[in-house]
Amino acid sequence: MTHPRLEYLLVACLAAAVTFVLTPVAQRAAVSWGAVAKPRDRDVHAVAIPRMGGTAIFAGIGVALFVASRLPALKESFGNGPEMGWVVVAAAMLCLLGMIDDRVELDSITKLAGQVLSCGVMVTLGGVQVGAVGVPWSGSTFVFGRDLAIPVTILFTVLTINAMNFIDGLDGLAAGVTVISAVAVFAFSYHLSEGLNFLQLAAPPLLLSAVLAGACAGFLPHNFFPARIFMGDSGSMVVGMLLSATTVTATTTTDPQAFGGTFSSLPLFLPLLIPVAVLALPFVDLVLAVIRRVSRGRSPFAPDKQHLHHRLLELGHSQRRAVLLLYFWSAIVAFAGVGLTYEKRGWVVVGALLALAVVGLTLSAVPALRGRFRRHRVRQG
Repeated sequence: MTHPRLEYLLVACLAAAVTFVLTPVAQRAAVSWGAVAKPRDRDVHAVAIPRMGGTAIFAGIGVALFVASRLPALKESFGNGPEMGWVVVAAAMLCLLGMIDDRVELDSITKLAGQVLSCGVMVTLGGVQVGAVGVPWSGSTFVFGRDLAIPVTILFTVLTINAMNFIDGLDGLAAGVTVISAVAVFAFSYHLSEGLNFLQLAAPPLLLSAVLAGACAGFLPHNFFPARIFMGDSGSMVVGMLLSATTVTATTTTDPQAFGGTFSSLPLFLPLLIPVAVLALPFVDLVLAVIRRVSRGRSPFAPDKQHLHHRLLELGHSQRRAVLLLYFWSAIVAFAGVGLTYEKRGWVVVGALLALAVVGLTLSAVPALRGRFRRHRVRQG
């Protein structure tokens, strides 16, 4: 089989180019259709901004997957795992639901029902399921039965969709976190294929993560502060679904014997440890939001202005700096998990993680420390 490294680069660049070119088209279509985000109390933008950027992201992913199906090496991915056609259909259903929500703002129950239906198509017809998961150290494998695999995968995917939806509150945040997450999954999956003597280099998690990273990278120049368009629910829900599909297929094809040593096998200790590490930022924001709202007697879907990015703004960070800090934290957690699979000396990865965490905490606290220092000088004066 032809080595597919250049083909992965090609489809990623193609997804980026198509998304970049079509985003202004989606912007004009959103304005014409009235899918515009008008400023609300919980929003941080001060002017109306078009939504529906997710349509351009979906188009970039679709074109890249079509081209991949015609390439000498990557076409093997389409017969080596989930049914890609049904995965794309499920993503199209979710994109359509998101477009409607971008226009009329559907209620939370309707959106949830549509998410479950779309995820059901991906899981049952597309075959994206948590299947057999390797257990480290023992060399054994835990096999999910179909009755358990289907609801568990749907639940995880719905959670991922809503987690990505929750963090889509600052210019460029969701798109950038998706790029970081997809690159981390690609690195993890590529290492697995190396452990199998490159027998699975043309694999669904590698292909999905490559095109997803490319599409969101192509969207980011239009979406980074100051944003000219938002990805909207048509984008955040689609990237959440595909991130879930990517991480599920990556972790369920893991061979425990491909890793050696205590630390290097840590990412295999729980079936979804890598996805949780990759998606740590949106999941933490989701959990905190649900706890906060339920404790106050509100619906977990009720919007507020206390997400992680809102808190960084309250500390005194600008939008651009807050987004870059959240990129930094997302990358630390995602690549720490992936790094443990590459580096057999786990203490090196743990030490680097702690050092970077100290840097991140210091950078996050700079505005508060600066304000405290100024107040101290005023009192002294």
